[in-house]
This record gives sequence, structure tokens and C-alpha cells, in this order.
Amino acid sequence: MDNFVVSARKYRPTTFASVVGQEHITRTLKNAIATGQLPQAFLFCGPRGVGKTTCARILAKTINCEHRTADGEACNECDSCRSFNEGASMSIFELDAASNNSVDNMRELVKQVYIPPQMGKFKVYIIDEVHMLSAAAFNAFLKTLEEPPAYAKFILATTEKHKIIPTILSRCQVFDFKRIENDDIVRHLQFVADNESVHYEEGALEIIATKAEGGLRDALSIFDQLVNFTQGNLTRHGVLENLNVLDSDYYFRLLDFVRQGDLSHSLLLYQEIIGKGFGGQHFLTGLCEHLRNLMVSLDPQTLQLIDGGDALRQRYAQQSQLCGLPLLLSYLNTASDFEFRFREANNKNLFVEVCLMKLVSATMTET
Repeated sequence: MDNFVVSARKYRPTTFASVVGQEHITRTLKNAIATGQLPQAFLFCGPRGVGKTTCARILAKTINCEHRTADGEACNECDSCRSFNEGASMSIFELDAASNNSVDNMRELVKQVYIPPQMGKFKVYIIDEVHMLSAAAFNAFLKTLEEPPAYAKFILATTEKHKIIPTILSRCQVFDFKRIENDDIVRHLQFVADNESVHYEEGALEIIATKAEGGLRDALSIFDQLVNFTQGNLTRHGVLENLNVLDSDYYFRLLDFVRQGDLSHSLLLYQEIIGKGFGGQHFLTGLCEHLRNLMVSLDPQTLQLIDGGDALRQRYAQQSQLCGLPLLLSYLNTASDFEFRFREANNKNLFVEVCLMKLVSATMTET
């Protein structure tokens, strides 16, 4: 059996241009390299799986590249680039602070810093999950971080910026990575699927992107799982079934029933959802999110805040216009109140059914 490489590793960006959804970061880093205004320490902050460590590696390789391209990328041909790509660089070091968080580990690193690089212009230290360092390790690192040798650069990465002590923050240039937009994730998944000869429906990729909640690594992990489950044929139905996601179509149908004052079909649809294994809390949370999306869709300027494709946005826009602002506000107040009080209810199903009755009653009162 051939060795399988997960998509998150196989398609990991190797240039600034291939980094997904972090243009504000990559542009700033390329400009800093071009002008030679590199700080001694960088701090990359942001959610998991959005490109912090990837950008750290690209930055480390690029500043040591002997023949950078005209657009500021590493050449991948010089000795420094080749040694990095082969995992044999003697000038770029990665440290996982989660498992090397003691003061002794940090003192050993500080000793190594003062040995000049054997290849390339800089010695670069990438310290991942830096918030896991102990207080003593942070203190042992402070002086070196503030006044390192001219050839030493530090790139710290963390998912929990608030745990970094202020004295470390003040010595670093901070870069805040953002959650990756669903549209960017979908485009990247399309690229991967085309390369892997995977057949897909765009709606299936949109669901994966939504489930990943802004993390590209999570999206690629889910993609690999679903390719196996569907044998290389990603359909919307198959993705919904495997990920146990409540399809937005249910909420569109429910709001149509509620808006028409049709309590019977509203209750029957809720029972259909329960029959598929979804709980009342899940249902109410999804209902509140759907109503929020309808509120956002009332104004064309805010319609782009909806995560999804153009077809989904258009559907939200149409239903929001049918409901109108006063009715949507009434629905949202009721649904959010019931979601907040759900845990206190003894009879969960009856509690949700009363919520649906209140929504239908709001329709009747408004009309």
C-alpha cells in the first residue's frame, strides 16, 4: 500500500502567494523582506489551522534564500532553499513549546542562538504554541529576545495571545491571523478536488467550509474523511449525512410554514428533524442563526456577511423580504429567549413545540 499523505500536508503552501486567506499578512512580510526592515521577533497569533506555522516556515526560508525572485518569493533552487525543502536546514529550527516548555529547554536554546549560522544569512527559530512556555522559561528567554545577535530571528506562534506575558509581547512585532473566509476555503477545496480527480458538488464543499469554522486545516481533514466515505464522489446529501449537519433547507421550509401561520406542518417538520437524530438545542441554535441570516439579508450591503454561495444568499434575500423587519425581530426575540431557557426545561420536546406555537402566534398577531 502506498504511503498516504493527508491533504493538509500534501497541499501545504510553500510560497507567500499560495497562502490562503491571509493576504494582509503575506503582503506585509514580503514588504519587510524587500526593504530589509525585519524585526528581531515576530509573534503570529490566530485560530488553529489558518496558516501561522506555514507562514513562519515560508518567512524563514525566504529571508535565507540567496536568489529571491522578482516578486519576493524564495527561489527553491539555492543551497539554502534546497536544504530547507529536504528538512536538513542547519539555520532554521522548529521548537514545539508544548513539549519543550521548561526553563532548561529555553536555556539550551539561548546557548545555541549565539553560534553563528553555518548556511544562510540568518538563524531562525520557530517556536510553536509559545503560550505553553512556563513562567521561568519566558523569563530565561526575555533578554535574548530583546537583544539577540544580528543574525538571529525568532518567530513565535500561538493560538492564545492572551496567555503571552506583556514583556514578551512588547518585544515582538505582532501579526494577527484571521479566520479564513468560506469562499476562500471552497476555492481551495475545489483546487484540491480537481488535482485529486474527486467529483464534487459545490454545495458539498460549502458545507465542509462552514463546518470547518474558518480553519483550512480542519476543512482539508474533513475533506479527506468524506472522500473516503463517499468513494470520491462528494454530494451535498452525502456530506450532510456524514457530518450530521442540519440542512439549511429545513429552516427555509420551517420559516415558510411559520410565516403562513401553518402550525401543523411546522410541528411535523420539527418531528422529522428530531427523527433524524438532532436534539432540541441543536434545532433552536440553528433556528436563531437562520433568523440572524435573514435579518442580515434585508440589506443588500450586508448580504455578503452570509457564509455560502450566491444561490444561498439569494434564497436568504428572498425569504427575508417576504417576512420583513418587524416580523423577523419578533421571531428572533422569541427563538433566542427559548434557546437561552432550553436547559431549564423538563420536557424538552414540548418546550420547542411551544416555541413554534409562539412563532406562529407572532405571525397571526402581525397580520
